[in-house]
Amino acid sequence: MPGRTDLTDIEGRGISDVAALNRRIVDESAELDRAVIPSRLRNLSESRTPTMSTIVNEPSVYRRGGQHSYVRDLVRVHQQLDSTGEARSRLMRHAEDVAEQPEYAEYRDLSRVDGSGGYAVPPAWLMDQYVELARPGRAFANLVQRQPLPGGTDSLNIPKLLTGTAVGVQTADNQPVVEVDLTDTFVNAPVRTITGQQSVAIQLIDQSPIAFDDLVFRDLVAAHAAETDQQVISGTGANGQVLGINNTPGITTIPVSTVDIKGFYSAIANAIQTVHTTRFLPPEVIVMHPRRWGWFTSLLDNQDRPLVLPAANSPMNVAGVLSDVASQQVVGQIQGLPVITDPSIATNGGAGSNEDIVYVLRASDIVLWESGIRARVLPETKAGNLTVLLQVYSYLAFSAARYPQSVVQIAGLSAPTF
Repeated sequence: MPGRTDLTDIEGRGISDVAALNRRIVDESAELDRAVIPSRLRNLSESRTPTMSTIVNEPSVYRRGGQHSYVRDLVRVHQQLDSTGEARSRLMRHAEDVAEQPEYAEYRDLSRVDGSGGYAVPPAWLMDQYVELARPGRAFANLVQRQPLPGGTDSLNIPKLLTGTAVGVQTADNQPVVEVDLTDTFVNAPVRTITGQQSVAIQLIDQSPIAFDDLVFRDLVAAHAAETDQQVISGTGANGQVLGINNTPGITTIPVSTVDIKGFYSAIANAIQTVHTTRFLPPEVIVMHPRRWGWFTSLLDNQDRPLVLPAANSPMNVAGVLSDVASQQVVGQIQGLPVITDPSIATNGGAGSNEDIVYVLRASDIVLWESGIRARVLPETKAGNLTVLLQVYSYLAFSAARYPQSVVQIAGLSAPTF
């Protein structure tokens, strides 16, 4: 018949032609299974002869080592080379076997599961979006007066008047003038070291698609900032630590009478007046943990109206003003003082195990001396293991003892509920 291709011609074609034919067979076989074979099965089920039943009960048409080839029969049918109809008949018998015989009951489809085709769909590693560790900053440390650390020393001594002179009224002409000798002392601030390091295989640095050393240094610097803040707040003064605000002698502590708006608001007012009364200069800032500020902004009056409103609302008769939804910076104000949140403030301080502290302070009276962070790369230290040591360190000294009366702690604030 014109236009037909003999099967022997197909088998003799080049590799590229056979590959194209295979792709066509795969595409058209699915169509045949969906359309041709099911319709034939319906015809077979309607008019089945004893001879066909005998054939169906024979061993599987397409089996290992068998006479017939499933692909060859597909080629014959799709290329119109099945002049006798035997190939189409075998395909229909095979379809009936698949539908009825139990050995064909299990189907295994490929998926994206590893080992079942999933390795063909690799993950996309977004290396430019490497997720760094979340760390607190140094909000409290940035509030205080910061000065460069002098070189050539391991301790700073600051002279301080302990008791002063006196002035009085002269009782009469030519009578003695009041004279009281002053006394002095000094405040000591030892120089401490904050440092950290990370050992990294040189292969990781050489073969990583990103600058992995930069990632390590960024995390070390972030950890350094968090540790500096911790030292300023709660350093013990022992074991290489600076003496933080919490442990400085002379700091005033005011407990709240009740953990509600009345008790907290009154304690803030008391702290403010204490600084005025003892330091004779005004406090400058209120510092608290974010959860305490969250608790304060959640307070309602007797009519369930919020007591802290955004500044944009031009609020009146409120306990506080919310200026910004921010983190570790100015978030609002209470009684005219800016409020700064710092997550480094401990939430297990005070007399209870789950209390936090609110600070009212004159930050400019507190001094933090810093040398600045220094970074080092040491390939020789562990050269025998092809390891590079990445290191950061800095020197600092800190003192809140110059004017301890400039800091007031509000304690007794149990864990808030929302």
